[in-house]
Amino acid sequence: MRDDHNMSDAGIDRRRVLKGGASALAGAAIVAAAAGANAGSVADGSYAEPATPGLPPSNMMLDLQRAALVVIDPQKDFLHETGVAWGVVGENVKEIGTVANLERLFKAAKAIDLPTFVSPHYYYPTDYGWKFEGALEKVMHKIKMFDRKGPLDVTGFNGSGADWMPQYKPYIEDGKTIVVSPHKVYGPETNDLTLQLSKRRINQVILAGMSANLCVESHLRELLESGFEVAVVKDATAAAKIPEGDGYLSALINFRMIANAVLTTDDVVKALKPAK
Repeated sequence: MRDDHNMSDAGIDRRRVLKGGASALAGAAIVAAAAGANAGSVADGSYAEPATPGLPPSNMMLDLQRAALVVIDPQKDFLHETGVAWGVVGENVKEIGTVANLERLFKAAKAIDLPTFVSPHYYYPTDYGWKFEGALEKVMHKIKMFDRKGPLDVTGFNGSGADWMPQYKPYIEDGKTIVVSPHKVYGPETNDLTLQLSKRRINQVILAGMSANLCVESHLRELLESGFEVAVVKDATAAAKIPEGDGYLSALINFRMIANAVLTTDDVVKALKPAK
């Protein structure tokens, strides 16, 4: 696991050259893609735009000079069949193809040297001293989700539920991806994501990861409140299905209401395609 907060001049120059030719096309592509993405059904047919939407279509123009990919919780406890949350999120993850779609996003971003950030979720022994918790916090602590030995201790991390999915490691551990400090509940208010983005003059975010109605939606809301323009990738996330309701469906409706754009992985990969 690496947390590299520096970019070489050569890396910046390379990214500018690639982006210079692609930015205009990407901007047009994301507007067209948003209109299409917001008109269709999700993979399992649980949500589709009405024939006559009450909300206007997106007019977000992706500018690769000031954009980044942000992936939340690409960790085994959510996305692997052995993960402690798989029993409630696994069905939705498989329906949507979340694991493969996240890898496609990583690969597309790295192909053009797009800044890539990971906002992870870790719990340390000291977090078990909390005197009150919300319902899902209670569950996560009970099943020891994302547990680590301590903030400076990676003993047992490799291969654990807190670890990255194996197929994402080449992208996350390439020395360029910025792994920010962990968020402790759902949103980035408790970590340094907005600082790391702002210090790089990044104000557009392509947002993906787990889980849709909790950490993704919380990151979306805080980033918007902090002045960022945010496109959510609706098939590169997933959520729990429990007796109380379908978390993915609730997130999709809110994404459509509050995000600057709601896209598919195909839309983003097309927009990030390197210029020839």
